[in-house]
Amino acid sequence: MTTTTEDTTTGAYAPEQPARLNWSEHAPEVYKAMLRLDTAARRGLDPKLYELVKIRASQLNHCAFCLDMHTKDALAAGESVERIVQLGVWEESRHFYTEKELAAIELTEAVTVLTDGFVPDAVYGRAAALFEEAELAQLVSAIAVINTWNRFGVTFRMAPGHYHPGQHG
Repeated sequence: MTTTTEDTTTGAYAPEQPARLNWSEHAPEVYKAMLRLDTAARRGLDPKLYELVKIRASQLNHCAFCLDMHTKDALAAGESVERIVQLGVWEESRHFYTEKELAAIELTEAVTVLTDGFVPDAVYGRAAALFEEAELAQLVSAIAVINTWNRFGVTFRMAPGHYHPGQHG
């Protein structure tokens, strides 16, 4: 589906690029396993925190499809536009988030980027101090799962804009 709408310079936005491949159609068992894994990873996590983690990882991974999906799901779960907008600059907007959310966001960045080849002890320690062990295990699972979804979305260039809140939940 190609979406075009007005803009002020040319009269239309750039055409939507088609996905490279509908991977879920060609690897249905992997797709179904990912859905089950996603469902298992979200258990016990606050829905708003879960979506903030998914949005932040998707921002870092440049996954437009997942960013579209999880911002819509976050809004549907009652998250504010302001907190979603500020998430990309959370370090400068810390006052929008709880200490627990900040620890989850920081852990999401560490697990997603792995620039030093590991998750720093200080980052893990802050999260471990604010989350019960079972909840921390679920949080790291959720971070790992969204990073895997992001790899599919980015690799196959899945187009954003067509997702409706709760469509895959």
